[in-house]
Order: sequence, then C-alpha cells, then structure tokens
Amino acid sequence: MSFTRWGPPIDVLPLFAREEQALLDVLTGLDAAQWSAPTMCAGWTVHDLAAHILGDKLGRLSRDRDDYRTTAPREGERFGDFIDRINDEWVVACRRLSPEVLFAMLVDSTSQIAEMFGRADLDAIGEPVSWAGAEPAPVWLDVAREYTEFWVHQQQIREAVGARILDEREFRGPVIDTFMRALPHTLRDIEARTGRQVAYTVTGQGGGKWTAQRTAEGWVLDSVAPTSRAPLASVMTDADTFWRLCTRNPADRDRVTTSGDENVCAVVLGMTSIITSSNG
Repeated sequence: MSFTRWGPPIDVLPLFAREEQALLDVLTGLDAAQWSAPTMCAGWTVHDLAAHILGDKLGRLSRDRDDYRTTAPREGERFGDFIDRINDEWVVACRRLSPEVLFAMLVDSTSQIAEMFGRADLDAIGEPVSWAGAEPAPVWLDVAREYTEFWVHQQQIREAVGARILDEREFRGPVIDTFMRALPHTLRDIEARTGRQVAYTVTGQGGGKWTAQRTAEGWVLDSVAPTSRAPLASVMTDADTFWRLCTRNPADRDRVTTSGDENVCAVVLGMTSIITSSNG
C-alpha cells in the first residue's frame, strides 16, 4: 500500500505550544466547582480530562523519547480496550493531585513534547495510526493525530465550563484535515471500479473539500475536490458537526447532507478518527 494514500503531509508543529497556551488560559480561571464539572466523556470531570491530557504527553515522552515501555495489552486484550483501561487507571490515580499540581506538570510537559516532535523525521515511516489503517504510517500523521487529541479534549473542557470553543481556522483546520485522513480506511470494504470517487465537504472555519478515489491498490485521498460530476457518494456537513461525528461526541445529524449511494454515505458518516475498540 502506498504511503501517499493519506494525501499530502500536515505540519502541526507550530501549533502545539499555542494550543496548550489556550488550554492553560482556560484552566487558570477555574474554581473548585468547575474543576469538578462533568464533561461529555462519561464519568470524567474537567480535572480528569486535564489529567488525561497530561498522561498522553508524559506517555509519549516516556515511550518515544526515552524508549521506556512497560505497559502492553493483556493476553487477548484488544488494543482499543487496552488504551481505555490504562487511560482510566491513570485518571483515577491522578485524582489525588491538586489542580495546581496538574497545571504545573502540563506546562512542563508541553515544551518537551514540542521539542521531541521537532527533532523527528516527519517523512519517515513510523507506527500505525489505527483509525487510518493497520499498516505503518508516516510520522507526520501520528504527530497530527496527537495534536487532534489535545484539541478535542480542550473543546470538551471548554464546553464543560462554558468557555468559548477554540474554533479559529488555524486551530480547527488541521484537526479536520487530519480526521479526513481516515476516509480511505473507512472505505476499505467498499467495492467500486477504478476511478470512482467519494466526496466529503466540510463547511465553516477550517473546512474544505476532500475526495477519496478508488485505485487498483484501494482507496486513496486524492484531490481537494471531486473531478467526477457524479461521485459514488457525497457527504457535506459543517466543521463543528464533522469533528463531533469523527470522535463520537454528540452531533446534530440534521446538519448533514448526503447524495449518491446511501450505503456508502452511511459508511462515510460512521468514520471514526479516534482509537476505539472497533478500530484498535
């Protein structure tokens, strides 16, 4: 399988520090009740989500920078279930930490993450990004995936405390672009003749047009707009609905417009751009 099937590279390196600063700006003004506020992540509070973000960053530093790997799935445990388990174990343990301690550790870890990714060869082939396919993926896709996770969890925190969503094009655009890289893998079981296309349009800040095209090797993310007058299927929605659909957050399906093959449209709308038990 060609490593170009996910489309052109995405560079999110300049965004890590800025996204993190936006999160810290929100956390700085929270009172005790807001730290304890429930989020759309079932069973997790704002404190828990902040701890989860910290755990992601410390885990990446330990594994990728320090080559320190002490956790692995149990016998017979699916990767997605393994991730859910260790995430929950970490969050429960971090409930002993004060918001002040969490805040300080977040500040320290972000600069280290940016430095580590800044030294990486983004064009090299690394580990798979499970929601984009089982085969090894370019490092740039893994780094972009990491940015999307931080951004999504920040939105969940912001919604829980009533803060404005971080939806400017510069922040949300790369998230939408990265999530769309799941489209070829999502269509993997859809049979079509070579050259057929599936179009996905996202409107609003950070949106755009993407096309998946069937080739002899499978589906690839091709041009930014369909070249066919009659794609096999077309889906259109706004940017806010799109990221929610891709991350299994509550979304308004009434904001989605489809045309063409109904079954293919249904598959496209089931696209998931996060690690779950079904794609991991």
